Amino acid sequence: MSRRRSPPQLRDTPLFGYVVKAEPAAVQHPAARQRSPLVSNHTQSAHPTPTHPTPTPPTPPPARPALSFAGSEGHRVRMRQRLLKAGPDALADHEMLEMILFIALPRRDTKPIARAMLARFRSFAGVIGAPVAELMTIDGLGEAGAAAVKLVQAASLRLLRHDVTAQPVLSSWDRLIDYLTAAMAQERVEQFRILFLDNRNHLIADEVQGRGTIDRTPAYPREVVKRCLELHATSVILAHNHPSGDPVPSRDDVAMTTEIVHATAALGIRVLDHIVMGKGRHVSFRSEKLL
Repeated sequence: MSRRRSPPQLRDTPLFGYVVKAEPAAVQHPAARQRSPLVSNHTQSAHPTPTHPTPTPPTPPPARPALSFAGSEGHRVRMRQRLLKAGPDALADHEMLEMILFIALPRRDTKPIARAMLARFRSFAGVIGAPVAELMTIDGLGEAGAAAVKLVQAASLRLLRHDVTAQPVLSSWDRLIDYLTAAMAQERVEQFRILFLDNRNHLIADEVQGRGTIDRTPAYPREVVKRCLELHATSVILAHNHPSGDPVPSRDDVAMTTEIVHATAALGIRVLDHIVMGKGRHVSFRSEKLL
């Protein structure tokens, strides 16, 4: 028979003069070796590991379909050809406005914008003469479109002014009235302007001397005389507008004109006429024997 071996004896080991107590190794029960996993199923189910759902990225908005300008471009080509072949009279007012906006708004359908402007300002002339602040309220027009409209107004005034200055004013009266109509008839407030002439009645300068309210504008005889002397003008034509559309002179208009006539006459400067502009009509002080 084999002799049963007894477990080794634990001895205290001397170390540097001290005695170190030896501890017996922990003996693991055989059943514990078979226990797996280290954390029981009961513990896992009672305290599950928290999980966080993966955030879903936001869904991007659907892409806008690209606008097709094929039909619009064809429409623009046809309008250009009609203008060049048949002349501007072949175009309606809204078509003229469309073509004005073609260059400023090359990627937009300008027809609804043109119609909206006509509905707001009632006529082609009303659109061209409208203030920038009011034009900017038209949906889709923007600064580029408003600038295009005002450029047309500036170009027409420059052309008309050239016709007036090319010859003596008194011999081109109709052209002068056309110029003043384009410059003043659509103004929303009263505007007082003076045309300064030389001794041959050629236009030296055309200046706005003041802007007022809807029914009056200040005019100072002393300032008129001062500007005449600065420009060496020998005569003047006065002009102002009535935003109401009625060009009949008021008592204030007559009184103001009389004061200016007296102030300029003292220096040998003549007031040739005072023209009041309305909507489609005008009144001449000289024609009405008010001078």
